[in-house]
Amino acid sequence: MRVMKWSMIALAVAAGASQMAVASSQSESKGFVEDSQLNVKTRMLYFSRDFRNNDDPKSRSEETGLGFLGTYESGFTQGAVGFGVDAIGMLGLKLDSGKGRAGTGQFPTGSDGRSEDSFSEGGGAVKMRISDTVLKYGTQFTAMPVLATDDSRLLPETVEGFLLTSQEIKGLELNAGHFTSLNAQSQSYHDSIGGLDENRQKKPGLTSADVLGGSYSFTDNLSTSLYYSKVEDYWRKYYANVNWALPINDDQGLVFDVNFYDTKSDGAALYTAYDGDKLDNQAYSLSAAYNIGAHTFTLAHQRVTGDGDYGYGVDGGGTIFLANSVARSDFNAEDEKSWQARYDLNMASYGVPGLSFMTRYVTGEGANVEGTSNGKEWERDIEAKYVLQEGAAKDLSFRIRQATYRSADGVYYGSSSLDELRLIVEYPLSIL
Repeated sequence: MRVMKWSMIALAVAAGASQMAVASSQSESKGFVEDSQLNVKTRMLYFSRDFRNNDDPKSRSEETGLGFLGTYESGFTQGAVGFGVDAIGMLGLKLDSGKGRAGTGQFPTGSDGRSEDSFSEGGGAVKMRISDTVLKYGTQFTAMPVLATDDSRLLPETVEGFLLTSQEIKGLELNAGHFTSLNAQSQSYHDSIGGLDENRQKKPGLTSADVLGGSYSFTDNLSTSLYYSKVEDYWRKYYANVNWALPINDDQGLVFDVNFYDTKSDGAALYTAYDGDKLDNQAYSLSAAYNIGAHTFTLAHQRVTGDGDYGYGVDGGGTIFLANSVARSDFNAEDEKSWQARYDLNMASYGVPGLSFMTRYVTGEGANVEGTSNGKEWERDIEAKYVLQEGAAKDLSFRIRQATYRSADGVYYGSSSLDELRLIVEYPLSIL
């Protein structure tokens, strides 16, 4: 699930017409070692879910973990064509759990039903750059609206394949990729996104995903993007977005955001609607945000039409760039209509930089799911975050997220009503 990160109003002067860059990134390369970066991010996550109307005897999941994510990105060798390498290393440690409290999605689960004490993953990639165009092959993170790796648990997903990124024209970014596996957040074996069957044998994962698209900024305040993807034996997707920031004065502004997906089953159609029909649907969201000083007020509407829900997951747990995809639910069921009201507060305006608050309420109805053609659900989220601004622990962050989800109809993939709490401490460290 992707929790949308809404940008505040960009009160900037509109850029001039797009033009070819005078100097390219490759021509300014300092070298393989000289431009290298080594970063380590530590994350501690307490995650609990209190189930309210669950037929399962388990009434609660509660676990705490500590994760380490190390990333190395080399620079590019000098010359007309530059070469480099990237590497990713991850380690997850269980701090607290139990057989009766496992199942938060933070850790692999053993044959005895208990979360494993630790898990790890590593990968690398080779890359080549000509001018402002980079071709990378190997293990990587992606953030495209039709293939986005998720980072909502202890450690993030990773994907393996080719990705071509070109930024030859100012304001224009083009992407083309072919990917052949995706590793889940709580697993360490190759292409684990499909999970294990009842005999603990690996189920089919991502065999082939082709991606093509890009984004273009007409000005600093107006941008659009278009993408296409085809995931073998799952679906074909089209995606479109328009984002427009409209400054009113130095202290006020509006942001309008439109997202649209068109999805249709492909090949063996391994993902279908609840009644077995193939996917053939459209999902869209519209949002408007008003910012005045430290305050931002947002209203959003989202709708799914056609056969089946908006499906994602095998193409990345973050591949849902829709306004009402929030902490627990995505409000993405067949025929579902949902509305959101949200409020953000940035305490920097009150002399406390780094402190922010957020609360939102989303309600959905008309969902066509097993058992009803008018399924209803609602969710309320509250979040507070503080980031240290200076000192030896600069950028150390503390975040608390609470979600209340209710649905007697099991609209979100049969989910019971629940109360969810996450306590997150993160510390990013730049070594090189």
